[in-house]
Amino acid sequence: MATPMTHTSRLSPDQGTPLDNTATSEYRRLLGHLIYLTNTRPDITFTVHNLSQFISNSTTFHQQAASCILRYLKGTLGDGLFFPYQNNLTLCGFSDSNWATCPTTRKSVTGYSIFIGNSLISWKSKKQQTISRSSSKAKYQAMATTTCELQWISYLLHDLHIPTTQPANLYCDNQSAIQIPSNQAFHERTKHIEIDCHMVCEKLSTGFLKLLPITSAMQVADIFTKPLISSQFYILKNKLGMKNIYFPA
Repeated sequence: MATPMTHTSRLSPDQGTPLDNTATSEYRRLLGHLIYLTNTRPDITFTVHNLSQFISNSTTFHQQAASCILRYLKGTLGDGLFFPYQNNLTLCGFSDSNWATCPTTRKSVTGYSIFIGNSLISWKSKKQQTISRSSSKAKYQAMATTTCELQWISYLLHDLHIPTTQPANLYCDNQSAIQIPSNQAFHERTKHIEIDCHMVCEKLSTGFLKLLPITSAMQVADIFTKPLISSQFYILKNKLGMKNIYFPA
């Protein structure tokens, strides 16, 4: 398999035939192994997150989708995260969301990736807890989640006596979501957005955070929000800092 999941796949509970007890146990055991593997293989994070939602009601369709991950891993055994010896200590985050991607609940998926210099140190793919009525709101919630992670990492670096004097750069590919915290005039039209999301405004005002636009094609966090075609998948996978140890340098 060229990718962990084909870009046309949309998983739902009613696809396929329910598995028997033995097959269900095997499916759960396999997903447990794959979840552990995401600690060093961020390229399968979205697919594993998607399949983990069906552990209690797995079907033959979900089992086949899980086998696609194994076929992808079989062809990329040498892939892993590469951390360069020389690196700067600037925090950088990429935030994205896929609006109403879940066909059952219509909830959006948050995805983010956080780098120290060129090294990927934190990433996540997770369904949002509430339904967003607009793509801007979904993007903004993802931005708030990424901001919390950036703040936690900065606290951790401080405890390790590693100072970070420059503001953390946060990249988002939605202009409306960027304008909400940057322009107070937009707030009266966005009261439906949860108050906790407005913590982004506070981090901007204190100088901890700097919001920057980025094109959708270069949005690294896109790999954590949806299945992609193979060409785009490999472009973003390389940007995560993943390398194959069996390939010559």
